[in-house]
Amino acid sequence: LNEIVEDSDPVLDDLQHLLQTAEAIRKDYPNENWLHLTGLIHIIFSSAADLGKVLLTEFGELPQWAVVGDTFPLGCAFDESIVHHKYFKDNPDSKNPVHSTKNGIYQEGCGPENVVMSWGHDDYMYMVATENGTTLPSAALFIIRYHSFYPLHKSGACTYLMNEEDVENLKWLHLFNKYDLYSKSKVRVDVERVKPYYLSLIEKYFPAKLRW
Repeated sequence: LNEIVEDSDPVLDDLQHLLQTAEAIRKDYPNENWLHLTGLIHIIFSSAADLGKVLLTEFGELPQWAVVGDTFPLGCAFDESIVHHKYFKDNPDSKNPVHSTKNGIYQEGCGPENVVMSWGHDDYMYMVATENGTTLPSAALFIIRYHSFYPLHKSGACTYLMNEEDVENLKWLHLFNKYDLYSKSKVRVDVERVKPYYLSLIEKYFPAKLRW
């Protein structure tokens, strides 16, 4: 992760971003250790500062445009809040009689877990977590999978697809984003000092060996 320089955010190496996010959450919410770990893996397992960004390294060999950036639903109308929305006019789905409608192929309240999202590091880390049988709570998995779904948590788009559990999880995502976006600092975290704590959380919520 230290070798990754994200084109859209080249200021800080990714490992430090992960640790600064996690440590800021840990300071304000000392009893929510699942949230500390989620801060580390958004995030580790799910972004360029995020673990999902291993897709950019020799491991994944994918270009940045295929890994980082905002995510959005497929199979329904492209919300105008999606970044560079104007370019969707060239996407065949924008002219499809079903995919260009508000609900598209979905039912209201179906839950985003039943919605096909554009691919990125978020979904990759979500898959790593769930396929390995993580015991992280649903709020953590929601954060990992949708923290780049800005049309939802920044613009309030696509809320009609959410169910009651999603509404509660969205509150945690809003809280998390304050730390993900605004916890960057020039003061670096001592990796060796905090390493035992985060290793203990990984051991608690993940199996000893992960399948990537």
